[in-house]
Amino acid sequence: MSEFLPANASNDEPLNNQDDQPGQDAGGEGANASSMQRLLTEALRVSMCRAPRWDGLPASPGLVAGLMILYLLTHIALQRVMIIGPAQFYWQVFASGWFYFAALAWGCYRLRPVRLEAQETHLGKAGTSMAPDASHLFTLALAQDLVLNVALLSFSAVLVRAGWYDLSGFSLRMQWLVYLAPSILALCIQLLFLWRAGDRRKPGMLVVVVVMLIALGLDASTRSMNFWYPRQPAKSSEDATDKSPEITQEIFEQQTALLTKKLADIQPQRPGTIDLYSLTFAPYGEENVFLNETSMVSQVMAQRFDAQGRSLQLANNPGTMTSLPWATPLNLQRAIAHIATRMDVNEDILFMHLSSHGASDGELSAGMWPLTIKPVTPADLKQWLDDAGVKYRVISISACYAGNWVAPLSDANTLVMTASDADHTSYGCGSKSDLTFFGRAMYDEQLRKQTLSFEAAHAAARPIIKQREEVAGKSDGYSNPQIAVGEQIRARLKLLEQRLQAQKPAQAGDVAAIKTEP
Repeated sequence: MSEFLPANASNDEPLNNQDDQPGQDAGGEGANASSMQRLLTEALRVSMCRAPRWDGLPASPGLVAGLMILYLLTHIALQRVMIIGPAQFYWQVFASGWFYFAALAWGCYRLRPVRLEAQETHLGKAGTSMAPDASHLFTLALAQDLVLNVALLSFSAVLVRAGWYDLSGFSLRMQWLVYLAPSILALCIQLLFLWRAGDRRKPGMLVVVVVMLIALGLDASTRSMNFWYPRQPAKSSEDATDKSPEITQEIFEQQTALLTKKLADIQPQRPGTIDLYSLTFAPYGEENVFLNETSMVSQVMAQRFDAQGRSLQLANNPGTMTSLPWATPLNLQRAIAHIATRMDVNEDILFMHLSSHGASDGELSAGMWPLTIKPVTPADLKQWLDDAGVKYRVISISACYAGNWVAPLSDANTLVMTASDADHTSYGCGSKSDLTFFGRAMYDEQLRKQTLSFEAAHAAARPIIKQREEVAGKSDGYSNPQIAVGEQIRARLKLLEQRLQAQKPAQAGDVAAIKTEP
């Protein structure tokens, strides 16, 4: 901490200008428990926007080290509390996240470069709440950061444990606002403290505010890794989603080759035969339910709708990075364009199933940290289908508020069906679910076993979903799955159904159980 001393001060000079008072421990390297208690008590006061009291406040390298250790221990403990169930510790995080502390140390020196005694005659009464020097300011600021961190993480942990921290129903912008709100509140409290404890020169304070905001923005935008990640039972070594996957250059190169191979494997159309091509899309990679569902749907299309060899899965999941192409907007656009070259766009049908969390504005959640993936919108999907020239379309959206997709995609040549209307959430998309309620009823039970009609399956699934949601205690009302069917696609699907029935497809008992593609 010697870098915080004024030029005219010796390194042997005590940091506390009150350290000769009885009962006060300025703290050298051996700061004791009473010093830490005094410091944390004052940190609690300034965290409640009270003016700091510097009289007898200790500051030393030992205290700074102790506060950093306390910060890390409490951060690790509270992050673990926020995960329900088994979790895996990720020790590599110790090497990240230090920019904010560096910015805080710089800001303290920027605001209090010299001891208070040198400015007492200039400051007068206003100097009573100002820090003696940068070392005292940084020590108390660090203690305040510890108090604020414990308070905000504890509050978040309570929300998580009570099941009130599900942001999947909000738009991406609202999710960011909720995510950043506690950090912004803490920063405002800390900046108020720094203003009171600094030299109160507006230009200098403005620079500190800008730097601290940049530090907060960098921390939020880079989405710092957590110490803990949920440990989920895995069906195989590839299914583990304990922590963020390691995405290397080799993975990127494999993904490029994998997409090329999967596209090349798609079989061409058969002249005079109405073929169904299947394309599934699971863009949210932090829960297995979406991969499970799209894998199941892909199997049903292959085994019941004669789409074997004409199916493609796009998925984001740590367990399939070497077996399935990523579910990104560009990959989806390329897949649609390529499939259009393999099918007869004026005769065949393209079936698409998109499964993810959904927001109130219809946006589907996308991502698999550390990948940043832009969500696909209804306008995007319609544009890509139009550009590819695909005429007959069956589009299935399994997500909350999926009804927002119906109107933008509907036309005479399109069937659009969704797991919910535009005002309600769907159900069964949590980390403990194998399939969503919609996916299970619509595809696993109806189309797999009962019917080859999408309309009939949807009509039969609706009351089943409603009854299961009521039993499960869904609090925001019936999801109300939607469907819109154009006259031209209805006729085309009827012809497909007749062909499939004439082929006498395998019985339901012959269909393989749900599994994730290896």
